[in-house]
Amino acid sequence: MFVSNLHIKSVIKIILIFFLVTFLLPVNSWSQSKEVVALKGDGIYRLLTRHGLSSVEYMDDFIALNKSSLGRNNSLLAGVKYKLPDSEDSSGMTKSAAAPSKGTGKIMHYNIFGNNYADVEIESNDLKGAVYYIVGGHGGPDPGAVGKYNGQIVCEDEYAYDVSLRLARNLIAQGATVYLITRDKNDGIRDALNLKADKDEVCYPNLTIPLNQTRRLRQRTDAVNQLYKKHKGSFQRMIALHIDSRSKRENIDIFFYHDRRSKTGEKASEILRNTIEAKYRENQPSRGYTGTVSSRNLYIVRNTWPTAIFIELGNMNHQRDVKRLVIPNNRQAVANWLTLGLKTDFKTNK
Repeated sequence: MFVSNLHIKSVIKIILIFFLVTFLLPVNSWSQSKEVVALKGDGIYRLLTRHGLSSVEYMDDFIALNKSSLGRNNSLLAGVKYKLPDSEDSSGMTKSAAAPSKGTGKIMHYNIFGNNYADVEIESNDLKGAVYYIVGGHGGPDPGAVGKYNGQIVCEDEYAYDVSLRLARNLIAQGATVYLITRDKNDGIRDALNLKADKDEVCYPNLTIPLNQTRRLRQRTDAVNQLYKKHKGSFQRMIALHIDSRSKRENIDIFFYHDRRSKTGEKASEILRNTIEAKYRENQPSRGYTGTVSSRNLYIVRNTWPTAIFIELGNMNHQRDVKRLVIPNNRQAVANWLTLGLKTDFKTNK
């Protein structure tokens, strides 16, 4: 059969294109694989945010992807290469938290988060219109529950406050308006096991925290309620973060209180509880989760005007609970999971 030179050239051209697409182009893509080197002092949270990925969405993926290269308690090893999670799902669509089309593209600066975390990228508008008042337990002259870990003193107010900061930063990144009612201008988010205790926390906007418990609770309640009036008509939540003090033998999971009169508060607490249970089931299938939701006649829950959620993060006297709090990545994971639950609350519980 006669074949023209033109036809032969066309066939060769097609074969060449197929070769380039099949063999050379993927090599080029693989050469740009998303691997990054951990720097000294890096935790997962810092590494992800430095490379434009939300820890809320990607922390669990990162741990699963790099499990064999992580140190004790999922710590990063300086100088080691780590794979970044793909920001696209199997359908080729970018995950919502990283989608520039959803966000404002703005970076806001908040000194309260400390030097390493002061710049907050607004990743999405998922919580636009929502207002949160975050109240870290105790503070000022009252350290709250005091425990020990590896011979070091651990104070409730410091660890509850660090989770408060991480949660506040997450919520701001999702477009929310956030007020930290308990505040410490010096601490910022701290990536350390041992959080040094101090007594310089203040109540919003800059009020000295009294030692007397009733006066302290009234002060915080008044601060929240004054801000509530400013945002009247908006979606609002008050979130109090504490660490319980119980028997050394009593290991407890994160649990929630709400006002008995508030069906919205009960539902919000259930959403948070269910979110955490789902995350444990996903990441630690054999662990189980026993966190509860119940009503309790607590002053700040009863007297603040926004829907109130009171969260106990663990038992300060139980070593496994304390371990959940002293490890920075664990504190960030708790903040991430609460953020996911609060996003569901905002969408479904107005």
